Amino acid sequence: MNGATTRAALYGSALLVVVLLTGLLWYLAPLRPSALSLQFAATPQAFGAIVHTWPPEHLERYRLHLLIDGALLLAYGVFGYLFATRQGLMAHWRPWLRTAVAWLLPLAAASDATENALHWWLTEVPRFGVPQVYSAAFAAVALKWALCMAFVLAVVAAAATQPDE
Repeated sequence: MNGATTRAALYGSALLVVVLLTGLLWYLAPLRPSALSLQFAATPQAFGAIVHTWPPEHLERYRLHLLIDGALLLAYGVFGYLFATRQGLMAHWRPWLRTAVAWLLPLAAASDATENALHWWLTEVPRFGVPQVYSAAFAAVALKWALCMAFVLAVVAAAATQPDE
């Protein structure tokens, strides 16, 4: 990619993340308990306690959001990779560390996709006899959020350790 194309992809993916995230937060706002609560429901009982509180239209709202979330996870995966490899904030870091940071958000996106697929399946019909699937969905969520936080911390650390010019 040349410089202009890279900048366009970086800024375009950043803008897409902001637009999609804002839209999804607005779209999911009526859900009580929240969609975030459902992400951290690690057992069939905890998951069911949330899903069965929602009226049918809220469950459908949640399921539809999973499709839109696919675009968000692609956007933030691309953004993270381009930011870490092309933006220059981490240019003073060792190459292996820049590479590791570059893959944090794409790996978070893969975990997010796994979570979405499992939640799609788990919300299709009641499925209480598969506790390992709920645990796997929770593990995907926990990994996604840990990788996202690691990326944020890496960006903060890179900014804080910028060499004086």
